[in-house]
Amino acid sequence: MRKPLAILSGIPALTVSAPALAAQPEPWQWRFQPAVTSIMEQTTWFEIYTLWFIVPITILVLALLAWAIFRFRESANPTPSRTSHNTLIEVIWTVGPVVILLFLAVPSFQLLTAQYTPPEDPEITIKATGVQWYWDYEYQTEEPLNFSSLILQDDDRAGLGKEDMAAYPRLLAVDNEVVVPVDTTVRVLVTASDVIHAFAMPAFGVKTDAVPGRINEIWFKAKKEGLYYGQCSELCGKDHAFMPIGIRVVTREQYDTWLAAAQSDLPGANKALMAAVEAETRVADAGN
Repeated sequence: MRKPLAILSGIPALTVSAPALAAQPEPWQWRFQPAVTSIMEQTTWFEIYTLWFIVPITILVLALLAWAIFRFRESANPTPSRTSHNTLIEVIWTVGPVVILLFLAVPSFQLLTAQYTPPEDPEITIKATGVQWYWDYEYQTEEPLNFSSLILQDDDRAGLGKEDMAAYPRLLAVDNEVVVPVDTTVRVLVTASDVIHAFAMPAFGVKTDAVPGRINEIWFKAKKEGLYYGQCSELCGKDHAFMPIGIRVVTREQYDTWLAAAQSDLPGANKALMAAVEAETRVADAGN
């Protein structure tokens, strides 16, 4: 079981630095994180699509309000109108919103269906259990792999090779990331052991509640290698803000090697994987 780890360990772990890509919140960010899955791409498109309705409607309503305030002010209309109804206006403000809602509902239902309908059978199933205040993960493979993922403490950065604050930011980085292969459909079974939590990964377009005694199912298929961050998104107690989620997307070969090594030595497998990812990044940078 230690042979795969030995292969990766040939690359010095001391050279570990930032991975190729690390999606995380940015200061003053007002847009979504870059999409890494087809679902998030569709979500981003739908958000822009809805703005083509929301912005004109908002401007129209504000303009009508301003016009009504000015045109029908008391000084200009000492005798207020007693008009009870206007058939044409009532037809317009009934039919118009119905048509707009249809244009919004159809793509909305299509996106909702896609979120719960994987294009293929998942190759990997991972159970994520929310706990006050960390995550337990179980890889449902022939030899199950179980580990806990806690927020990265400053005192542990050096020992884990995660001193790069840009790649492993405070309050987002974890000690043990979930590792999955790129271009692979992954199913995540989400539950909780105590109170309601929520599993959310913005770059993947996934978010679902973790409810004690119930299992919610989500899926994703990451298109790009890298390190991605999410957080618990349901108020779950005093340390709710210290319950991040880290998912590392790697090549299939790196994943298979990591999984085999992690069965017996998870910390060593993580360090070896980080070194392999960094070495691959340096080679890619040199080629450019």
